[in-house]
Amino acid sequence: VQLQASGGGLVQYGGSLRLSCAASGDTLSNLALAWFRQAPGKEREFVAVNLASTDWSGNNAYYEGFAKGRFIISRDNAKNTVYLQMNSLKPEDTAVYYCAAVPSRPSLSYTEAREYPYWGQGTLVTVSS
Repeated sequence: VQLQASGGGLVQYGGSLRLSCAASGDTLSNLALAWFRQAPGKEREFVAVNLASTDWSGNNAYYEGFAKGRFIISRDNAKNTVYLQMNSLKPEDTAVYYCAAVPSRPSLSYTEAREYPYWGQGTLVTVSS
């Protein structure tokens, strides 16, 4: 699976961006798709994941606390693309954003970067104050 992230850029405080991640080499239908980010001098952190199907609670998307209510992850399996709509952006959202994919299975938490074997190259998001 090859992933190509795009959509990053410079945006002002309170603005919006939509990131895209196009996949090739396999279909998305059996993959959990996630976004992580890494700010300068910090470790890579989980942002959001879109599961291949709904889980036991009826949800198919989970978000880190800072992303809840501001970010929306979605996928278009027909286009083999996962999106991250980011609203109400803050300077602390400045980071390189990475998409990642992993075949779904029950034992995964989906929030740990080490669980994902497939990664895109990253796209830089800069939020000015």
